[in-house]
Amino acid sequence: MRTLAVVGGGAIGLAIAWRAAESGWSVTLFDPAVGSGASWVAGGMLAPLSEGWPGEDRVLEFGAASLVRWPDFAERLETATGVRVFVADETLTVALDTADVADLRTVAEWVGGHGHDLRVLDRRQVRAAEPALARTVRAGLLAPAEPAIDNRRLLDGLRRACADAGVHTRAETVDDLDDLPFDQIVLAAGARSARLRPELPVRPVKGEILRLRHRPGAAPAPTRVIRARVHGRSVYLVPRGDGIVVGATQYEAGFDTTVTVAGVRDLIADAEAVVPGIGEYELAEAIAGSRPGTPDNLPLIGRLTDRIVAATGHGRNGMLAVPLTVDATLGWLEGAPVTEALSADPRRFTTAITPPVASVGGVP
Repeated sequence: MRTLAVVGGGAIGLAIAWRAAESGWSVTLFDPAVGSGASWVAGGMLAPLSEGWPGEDRVLEFGAASLVRWPDFAERLETATGVRVFVADETLTVALDTADVADLRTVAEWVGGHGHDLRVLDRRQVRAAEPALARTVRAGLLAPAEPAIDNRRLLDGLRRACADAGVHTRAETVDDLDDLPFDQIVLAAGARSARLRPELPVRPVKGEILRLRHRPGAAPAPTRVIRARVHGRSVYLVPRGDGIVVGATQYEAGFDTTVTVAGVRDLIADAEAVVPGIGEYELAEAIAGSRPGTPDNLPLIGRLTDRIVAATGHGRNGMLAVPLTVDATLGWLEGAPVTEALSADPRRFTTAITPPVASVGGVP
């Protein structure tokens, strides 16, 4: 049987390990603390359309291709484990000032030109859709095809799926990929991937989020994902069964995952500007993680050597990218690259990666 090592136990690594084991590989997953990194801290938005901006065509195309795969991926996971991951069906981006309204129209026109459905809502329509929003909201951009997931439910489901599929988990740190005696290796170590392959331009980008728990008598949470810009800062609110996730700050701070007073203050203030009623919620958790960023906001998915495939660098869109990353990684392992993910080939940044020799069935 073909053997595969997956280095990294976040959502990406777990999903690859599960699907590879289902496909007939003997899989061993290496991570000293499975599911405890950026995947644990994520908000769970699947929003490539409403986050689109003119000029970022490849980012939009990659994100939209992964979004299309999410329903089948979620159904497959639920069938295997009984875990349901979706928590919202739509995303609503709101504008609080004239400049933001103009930006919403720019996004709607550009993304619509790429064949995707976004609807601009006026003040009355926004209030009718989400009564909990502040009266200062001037307009909204509705993305009917952009849902959200509960990232921690996803991790729970993927752990179960891996166990049921026979994935072996080793709570170990890998210091040298060349020391792993496996036919193939997938590097899915997130922000720490460059430690094992220094030619990869992956860096940690700090992000803080808050989890707010609904209290008796407090206003109901919005039913959609709510996104906005407040004082130039992005903020999002993602519904959960017991409240809301509020995120996220963004700092170039290395691997520092300390939650700061300033970060919590800004998140609460910006969230209250959009949904005033959250002041009555319980502050249940404040946590930070290190997202794996790349220079062009596209991930790094593809062959590094005849034995090593990268699946890293997903930045703020790790949850969104899971289905396409899984398909693309399995494609590289089987010698059949997935067209929609070719823009994420890691060789776009460096000549230090030698183009791989063609392989059959994942074995050179």
